[in-house]
Amino acid sequence: MPHPHQVPSGLSIPCMKPGCNRWFKNRSGYTQHMNAKHPVFLQPPTLTQPSVPRSASPAQAGPDIFGHGDIGGDFGDASPIDNEDPLQSTAEFFGAARPCDAEGVFLPPGTPPPPLTEKTLDDWTPYKSHIEFELADYLFTKNQTPAHSIDHLLNIWAASLIQAGSKATLFPDHRDVYRTIDNTPLGDVKWQSFSVKYTGAIPDEGAPPWMADSHDVWFRDPCDVVRNMLANPDFAAEMDLQPYHEFATENNERQWQDFMSGDWGWAQADIISKDADTHGSTFVPVILGSDKTTVSVATGQNDYYPLYASIGNVWNNVHRAHRNAVAVVAFLAMPKTTKEHADTPGFRNFRRQLFHSSLLFILKNLKPAMTKPEVARFGDGHYRRVVYGLGPYIADYEEQVLLACILRNWCAKCLSPRGNLDAINRNRTRAHADALIEEYDSGTLRFEYGLVGELVPFTNDFPRADIHELLAPDLLHQLIKGAYKDHLVDWVIAAVPPFPGLHRFPQGRHFKQWTGDDSKALMKVYLPAIEGYVPTDVVHAFRALLEFCYLVRCNIITEKSLIEIQDALTHFHTYREVFRTTGVVPTFSLPRQHSMTHYVSLIQLFGAPNGLCSSITESKHIKAVKEPWRRSSRYKALGQMLLTNQRLDKLAASHVNFRIRGMLSGTCLSSVLALLGNFLISTFKFQWRKRAQSVPALASELHIPHLVDLVRQFLTEQLYPDKELTEVPVSIMDCPHFDGRIRVFNSAVSTFFALSDLSGIDGMKREYIRVSPKWRNGHARKDCVFVITDRNAHGMRGMDIAQVLTFFSFRLRGVYYP
Repeated sequence: MPHPHQVPSGLSIPCMKPGCNRWFKNRSGYTQHMNAKHPVFLQPPTLTQPSVPRSASPAQAGPDIFGHGDIGGDFGDASPIDNEDPLQSTAEFFGAARPCDAEGVFLPPGTPPPPLTEKTLDDWTPYKSHIEFELADYLFTKNQTPAHSIDHLLNIWAASLIQAGSKATLFPDHRDVYRTIDNTPLGDVKWQSFSVKYTGAIPDEGAPPWMADSHDVWFRDPCDVVRNMLANPDFAAEMDLQPYHEFATENNERQWQDFMSGDWGWAQADIISKDADTHGSTFVPVILGSDKTTVSVATGQNDYYPLYASIGNVWNNVHRAHRNAVAVVAFLAMPKTTKEHADTPGFRNFRRQLFHSSLLFILKNLKPAMTKPEVARFGDGHYRRVVYGLGPYIADYEEQVLLACILRNWCAKCLSPRGNLDAINRNRTRAHADALIEEYDSGTLRFEYGLVGELVPFTNDFPRADIHELLAPDLLHQLIKGAYKDHLVDWVIAAVPPFPGLHRFPQGRHFKQWTGDDSKALMKVYLPAIEGYVPTDVVHAFRALLEFCYLVRCNIITEKSLIEIQDALTHFHTYREVFRTTGVVPTFSLPRQHSMTHYVSLIQLFGAPNGLCSSITESKHIKAVKEPWRRSSRYKALGQMLLTNQRLDKLAASHVNFRIRGMLSGTCLSSVLALLGNFLISTFKFQWRKRAQSVPALASELHIPHLVDLVRQFLTEQLYPDKELTEVPVSIMDCPHFDGRIRVFNSAVSTFFALSDLSGIDGMKREYIRVSPKWRNGHARKDCVFVITDRNAHGMRGMDIAQVLTFFSFRLRGVYYP
């Protein structure tokens, strides 16, 4: 063993920190060591925790951060997934997800959960009544009413109440509305802030201005955000408490759907379960996502950089819906400088390491529970021990470059050279990157591996986390906007030979933005539009790509689907050569198109990709960033946006709580009428209700005497779909009977979409079918429709024309029949 002051063979750069005897071959290894082992946060941060943060400006000075810095600490265990035995047993760890008490002591099997709340059914705290809550929710969430309009409405309402003889009024003004919302304890996660700045060596003369700038980062404790998601009763029935492998019952074929059905969660449970103290716990993967967004261009470039968080336990359909399963946890800093210094290596590295160091600081409270379980309450009322882990990161390609600490035009997942990305190569790993940085200088790292050795990924300080493995597939930017629109569509435009009647639009058609829904709609009509006008191989290339896109966007992907996905990719790679041979493109080394080669393995790891698509965070931009910005005064808008998000979360949590307690059944009007007595109820119903509320009443209204029998026949078909004829009631008197309440509707919406593509939230095409007793205060309107009467006949030959008389719905045995 060499003497501490003796230079080891092959090593020439010493660490100058007192007590550290490490030596390094090159500057990259030295920089990594300094960033990782000698922290740059020199003092505990001073956090501001305004319960009502009105602006981002009052952030107190927190920790300083060096441009290439990071927070030190143990890197933890980064053991790779064991692909040789994906079915190894972890039942003792995740098979139980055993309930416990609030102290973490496991309960006997069958122990019922404690009640979700001890409050009575008439306790609307902090609101005085059902009316106050509904009014506050409507004004702030649904209508987004400005403060002056709230005051005007409340003034009119108070005048009408006083005129009617009431001594009580509702909120006196908008301040009281906001104050009541702020006093809501549910969903309350306070915003905090810290300041960051460059603390490296500053030149005596000509120092760039960014070295002196300070940047505020606002964030919420991700632990509290995750606990709120786990405790949300709205997710209780749509949450997986343990990883699992799912197989089809008919052929025992493996299939992937929600996140916890993938191999990654299973392998994480294997690693965690090696510690006996974690047995019986629930693994909670924390999914992150970030993306810059612009809220205004005409009035100045106003950009924000939100960081979102979710949990992998909830199902994919919950991630995609607007149900608060994705929450904004931070607004990251976006350093800017003069044009002269914007492209300098020093500023670029500072900006990128600032991002990683900020994430590391924001997520640090999750780290203790990544190795030692903590107790959290779940939406079903039970307490359970939980072990957190960093899950997939949702990001577009530019964000993946930043996260993986690589150069542009390289792949963040594998080591394929940027000049030939489709060459088969090994995957990037944290261990391999560390070994390269230890061995090679900065220039070799950049040119041979596309790696920026001076940067340290934030995941390096968390156990079992490898950023290269955690980068999620991105359907929106990699496939829909990338390989399809930006690549193939543009190539076809360049490849089509001129002919009479062909119109070209080299300057476009003045679209402000080509959205993902626009691209999805184009995918449905583009193939038949170009057939016959382009070479056959171009059509085949489009067909192969579309087949790939539709297959990977399915909700459930089977082993057979994976074979079909790989087959479609192979055909696409074969037929796309027509674009190279015709001189349209010189190379196919395009990162977004290359990402298609990783989809099969990513599906096996993380389940169906539609639960991790960046369209989820893109849609969250609207509710968390753009709408709050529009509601602000535009002056120091961030603080107002934080407050808006906090209030929206409280109202959403209150809505779920009141609904679970059965306090939101009916409307405000119906609840008030129920308190006023039977006489007023019957009088009001006589004046207000005009449509039938029972099947016999509807039969009388529509003049269909046998409607009751038709409903009974319908219920027989619904309740006995797979029964033998001998088991189905023959007599109408033996059929199921319904005598409950019905709801009558004057219209319905029919949505048309491809089987694997909803083309956005509302579908590509919608048709309204209207049945109104008085259409626009005139005659009745009853639309006609096609009804399938023979499923074996081809096309419209199996359809008949029918007139719709009404739409109605009812519930029977807990099943909703529309």
